[in-house]
Amino acid sequence: MFEVLVYLYENYWRPDACPDHAQLTRKLASAGFENDEIEDALTWLDGLAGAAQSCGELSASSLRVYVKPEQDHLGEASIGFLSFLESARVLSPRLREMVIERALAIPGGPVDLEDLKIIVLMVFWSLGEEPDALILDELFVDASQRSIH
Repeated sequence: MFEVLVYLYENYWRPDACPDHAQLTRKLASAGFENDEIEDALTWLDGLAGAAQSCGELSASSLRVYVKPEQDHLGEASIGFLSFLESARVLSPRLREMVIERALAIPGGPVDLEDLKIIVLMVFWSLGEEPDALILDELFVDASQRSIH
């Protein structure tokens, strides 16, 4: 599913640039994606659109306490990364809640950190926003492949 999401991010600037589900399904199938991957990704994206509408504004000073099931599902690395993005003022409380809601919609757990980064990217994409270049680097480049200057 995550490969489909990355493909959509790389090939469509905004969600409204995507064709309807039927045509998009055909395009994704012709690009080599399996039907179950496509269906999972489109269902997940529909949930993302719903999350964008249901997450209201939260106070910039709001504090997020993760309940045990959220901790288990998200995992320590993902929660740490979300805290990093919040402290860097990349994620507002509203965007944080959208990311958490969509991460909790992924079966299994804990959520792999690389998958969480794709979720963050897709939340920005769904709103027609692009994070700054340093955050994009953080979301795209594997930490083991970075050079320290």
